[in-house]
Amino acid sequence: MAPTGRAALLAALGSLPVGIWDPGWTSILAVNGPIALACACDYALAAPVRRLRLSRSGDTSVRLGDSADVTLTVTNPSNRPLRARLRDAWPPSSWQPGTETTASRHRLTVPPGERRRTTTRLRPTRRGDRQADRVTIRSYGPLGLFTRQASHKVPWTVRVLPPFTSRKHLPSKLARLRELDGRTSVLTRGEGTEFDSLREYVPGDDTRSIDWRATARQTAVAVRTWRPERDRHVLIVLDTGRTSAGRVGDAPRLDSSMDAALLLAALATRAGDRVDLLAYDRRVRTLVQGRTAGDVLPSLVNAMATLEPELVETDARGLTATILRTTPRRSLIVLLTTLDAAPIEEGLLPVLPQLTQRHTVLLASVADPHVARMATSRGTTDSVYEAAAAAHSQAERHRTADQLRRHGVTVVDATPEELPPALSDAYLALKSAGRL
Repeated sequence: MAPTGRAALLAALGSLPVGIWDPGWTSILAVNGPIALACACDYALAAPVRRLRLSRSGDTSVRLGDSADVTLTVTNPSNRPLRARLRDAWPPSSWQPGTETTASRHRLTVPPGERRRTTTRLRPTRRGDRQADRVTIRSYGPLGLFTRQASHKVPWTVRVLPPFTSRKHLPSKLARLRELDGRTSVLTRGEGTEFDSLREYVPGDDTRSIDWRATARQTAVAVRTWRPERDRHVLIVLDTGRTSAGRVGDAPRLDSSMDAALLLAALATRAGDRVDLLAYDRRVRTLVQGRTAGDVLPSLVNAMATLEPELVETDARGLTATILRTTPRRSLIVLLTTLDAAPIEEGLLPVLPQLTQRHTVLLASVADPHVARMATSRGTTDSVYEAAAAAHSQAERHRTADQLRRHGVTVVDATPEELPPALSDAYLALKSAGRL
């Protein structure tokens, strides 16, 4: 319980003239006594707050960048009306900077024996689980002179999912997939290595596709059509070690890798392939396996939501052993990691042959666009030094990528905006070449 600013203002206004004209304890008590009595009555008439019953409902998940509405229901079981101010506390990252005060505070009036709802709108700025802290309610009497206050624990969790901004590229990649799959009208031999059907020969077809036995059984020349392989296994591996914590623009490298992984997973699922996910640094952070086609993307998004970079060096040997243990059959291993020379040369390269002799390996890395801008800067001494440092960094990445390619690894190195479509194009190229 506490007096309000109104009670303090009344006491000050009453004491000031008394202190000037007739100072003394008797005069002050004569003025403040009625105010104290009014405060006591106001407190007695204020609705009790500890007996209130509170419950929550609303959204349990939201994509990063979108809004989530969580409804708080306040039930007043007393016989006095509740006039209250309410603060619904959540972690600071649940709102955009500067909007917490407006979004978390509400005014509420609940008649005796009734209930009212108030909605808190969250707009999180980070992935992960956001858990409600506590609800603090301050109940006012009818005069607004004295308050009752208490806090209630009302648990609720909102999971903030990756934004999947690269989904805008999915229609164009699916169109390319349909072309590879032979579902669009083309005059050339369908790409892929799995037999699909026979059709009549048209000028421009590859003569190597002519099926002479089928031609002998009919009057027209028949050619075989092919389609990309189906039901292949794709394992997406997210490196959650220290290099994934580096920020590129406004987000960590891990977030950009997730966006590329989600686009690839959506495309591969539509292509009829099976997609699994492994996140690893020195231990398995998450493993998603055996999901049906309709459940793959929701499962991956949910698993990625709570992943955070760990400030430890990734154990390449442990990662390789985990991959080999979880994928005994030949698969496409998509490794989203760094192209920095030290982690690759000291960690991945010594164990890479174990992967490439059993699997097709595709490595994707997030490049920093600021380095490319630095490489083109000129005009001042500082700019020239920056350009030299950027050129050295780029040359080192190219040398590391060449080392990986000599081991049979397909390498994709692109900026956060370009990485998702580039990774999907690399997957489609491997599929059309029959390397899956």
